Amino acid sequence: MPALFDPIRVGDIELATRLVMAPLTRNRAGAGQTPTELTVEYYRQRANPADGAGLIITEATQISPMGQGYLDTPGIHSPEQVAAWKKVTDAVHAEGGKIIVQLWHVGRISHVSLLPGGQAPVAPSAIPAKTKTFTRQGFEPVSAPRALALEELPGIVEDYRRAARLALQAGFDGVEVHGANGYLLDQFLRDGSNHRTDAYGGSIENRARLLLEVMRAVTAEIGSGRTGLRLSPVTPSNDAHDSNPQPLFNHVVEQLAPLKLMYLHVIEGQTGGPRDLGDQGVRFDYEQLRQRFKGAWMVNNGYDRQMALDAVAQGGADLVAIGRPFISNPDLGRRLREDAPLNVLDAKTLYGGGAEGYTDYPALETAAG
Repeated sequence: MPALFDPIRVGDIELATRLVMAPLTRNRAGAGQTPTELTVEYYRQRANPADGAGLIITEATQISPMGQGYLDTPGIHSPEQVAAWKKVTDAVHAEGGKIIVQLWHVGRISHVSLLPGGQAPVAPSAIPAKTKTFTRQGFEPVSAPRALALEELPGIVEDYRRAARLALQAGFDGVEVHGANGYLLDQFLRDGSNHRTDAYGGSIENRARLLLEVMRAVTAEIGSGRTGLRLSPVTPSNDAHDSNPQPLFNHVVEQLAPLKLMYLHVIEGQTGGPRDLGDQGVRFDYEQLRQRFKGAWMVNNGYDRQMALDAVAQGGADLVAIGRPFISNPDLGRRLREDAPLNVLDAKTLYGGGAEGYTDYPALETAAG
C-alpha cells in the first residue's frame, strides 16, 4: 500500500506527497479583498513538499462581492485579486509546491455590513441561520437572507465558472469548489435550509441541481482533472442540517462520478469538532460515498500523525487534509515525517491581524535552536 509521503497523481496534477494543507480562513486580505505580501509569505512558508504540504488548498475565496460572508476574506473576481493571487502562486511554485484555490459563496452566512450597498444575504430560502459571522464589530449574528429568484441561479453558476477561469489566469494548479459547511451550495442541498417549491427544491434530485450545475460548468471551463469538491455530509456547522443525509449525499456523489473530478474532499463528522456524532443520533457511512466515486479520496477532520499515516497505509484515503496544525507549523510535513513536536497554536491570532500568529511561527531548526 502507498504511504502518506509517497507521490500521487490526482487528475492532471502530480503531487510529491499525499499531505494536504486544508483551507483555513485567516481574515487578512487587504484593500479590495486582495491577498497581501504577508499572504505570499504565509503560503510560501508551507509550499515546499519536503517540509510542508504536497498540496495547498487556499483559504476560502469568494467568487463575487455577494459571496463574501466574513471580514477581510479574499476574492477571485477582480483583476486586482487575480494579480495579487499570481504573486502567491508564483511563490509557491518557486518552492516546488502545488496550490489550488477554494471557490466560495457563503449564501446566508453573511452580514449586511459586508455586502454591496448593504444588501441582504442570498439563500435558497428566506430562513435565517442560527450562527454568527466576523465583522468589524467582532462576531455578530448573521443577517436575515432573501431567497434567490429562479432567474438568478444561472448567474450564480456563471460566477463559479468565471472564478475558475480567473483562477487559472492567476496561476493556480486547479480549484476546489466549496460545497460544505453550510454555505450556499450546501444550503441548497439540505432540507433544513432549502424550502423551495421550484426545480431547485423539494426532492433530493432538485436540491442537488445547483451543485451539479456548478460542477459541470467548472469542469467544462477548466477540465475535470483540475477540479475538486469539498463536502461535509453531517456537519452542523453554520446551522447546516438535513433530515436524511445518507441518500442525499449518495445521490450527489453518484451524479458527480461521470465528471471524473480530481478528488472528493470529505469532512468526517463535525467540522473542527467531533468526528463521531453517534451520541447525537447521527449515523453516516462514508464508505457508501467512496464506493460511488472513482477519483482520489481526501479525508479531513482531526487527523493526527498516526491517523494520517494509517489512513493512507490501510487504504482508507488517498490524501489527508490537515488544517490548524499547518497554521502553527509551516514545516508540518517534516515534523510529521520525523515525529517531531509541534508548535502550540495561538488561537487569539487566528482571525485578522498581521504577521503575529501568521508568518512568525518557527520552523523546526529555529524552534530547536
